[in-house]
Amino acid sequence: MTTPSPLRAPARPTPAAAAHSISGATVVLLVLVGIGAVIHEPVLIPSLAASAALVHSAPTLPLAQPRSVVVGHLMGAAVGYAVLAAAGSTPWAAAVAAGLTLAANTAARTPHSPGCASAVIVVLQTPAPGRFVPLLLGATVLLVLTGYAASRMRPKAPRYPAYWW
Repeated sequence: MTTPSPLRAPARPTPAAAAHSISGATVVLLVLVGIGAVIHEPVLIPSLAASAALVHSAPTLPLAQPRSVVVGHLMGAAVGYAVLAAAGSTPWAAAVAAGLTLAANTAARTPHSPGCASAVIVVLQTPAPGRFVPLLLGATVLLVLTGYAASRMRPKAPRYPAYWW
């Protein structure tokens, strides 16, 4: 058996695997919308959609692991609020926040690119931290739990997570 070349794209998923990943990500995003509708707060933000795609479509990648998903977003929010306080709500400040989040997540060994997007959202949208951070934490934990559950529903699916911490 030959190993795939690292210079080639990954194999196309089977229709069953693709349907499983797509439906898992879609369901959790719909749940976030439902929660937001009930509490009258926007819970579905773009960076969470990107996280759902990673957790459900690439569950073995370091970027998709629970530590990276939860801590990556929380670090993004923290950096976003720090930059917002220091530099205000401008696209320039948002770009700096994204870069600083990438640096912080790299240093913490919690790679999660959607966390950079959460920093940008904080700087540009200026959500109240007392509402935004708990909702972000809850949403990331929900993403992780649904990834865990979904990986056990399909016998041939890769098990999620590869590691918890």
